[in-house]
Amino acid sequence: MNLSKLGFIFLLFALAAHAAPEPGSAATLRASYAALRARLAASPFGRPLALESRQTAGEVQGAAYAVVDHPFAELRRGLSGPRQWCEILILHLNVKDCRAAPGAGGLALFLGRKRPEPPENAQRLDFAYRAVADAPDYLQTVLHADGGLAGTRDYRIRLEAMPLDAGHSFVVLSYSYAYGIAARIALKAYLATFGAGKVGFTILGEQTDGGPQYVGGLRGIVERNVMRYYLAVEAHLGALSSPPAVRAEKSMRDWFAATERYPLQLHELGWPAYLEMKRVEFRRESLALRAAYPR
Repeated sequence: MNLSKLGFIFLLFALAAHAAPEPGSAATLRASYAALRARLAASPFGRPLALESRQTAGEVQGAAYAVVDHPFAELRRGLSGPRQWCEILILHLNVKDCRAAPGAGGLALFLGRKRPEPPENAQRLDFAYRAVADAPDYLQTVLHADGGLAGTRDYRIRLEAMPLDAGHSFVVLSYSYAYGIAARIALKAYLATFGAGKVGFTILGEQTDGGPQYVGGLRGIVERNVMRYYLAVEAHLGALSSPPAVRAEKSMRDWFAATERYPLQLHELGWPAYLEMKRVEFRRESLALRAAYPR
């Protein structure tokens, strides 16, 4: 496999270690929010957002916890279904196409380079979609793929959300996957080449010059992509009120502008190159979605 594809393989994040052990209820999510309120209020990101990551033997985990400026009813409409998730996931640099099955069957994700690339040259990952809970006070959706790339397996993307007040909701976006020897080898190769020097957001200490020492390695990869996907969710929600003809372009612009607030971790392409690439990919995805969801 081309090493330039390996960064996306490891953009994986899961439920944080301090949260209640069994996600799946409004009560559990309320307890998580109560434990995080002070941290969210003092967030270094300039918004009520917290990131966590963790690596154990054979598994990588991480999560984004955030308060979003959207009513819960609006959030439920915007995040409930494979079609909506395709519109979110396509914003990422490495997603070349996303094809949602009709109904709640799932979606196929095509992962490639951070430059224009046809889906047939990308790596395909098939996710099943499940709405675990969709109630007026709690939402949980899960995307799950048994197989993975380069020795990875058991991918699990989970979103949980609940209302806070009339205009705000609390969201937990999480991802986990398992990996074996082949994935360790691929990761080592990536970190020695294309991933060398890239960092995440967690500060581990100080460098000799007094600057912050940011986490690197697999946790750094996880944290960069946790932020990318949280910002994609936010951009998608922010574009829902726009006319359909300009919705995709607004989500692209908002996502790119948000990622550029963190250039050390997230900058990869200039705006013209990103816009040109994503216009083609959104057009391709839109045609696939119209075929799967005819009016």
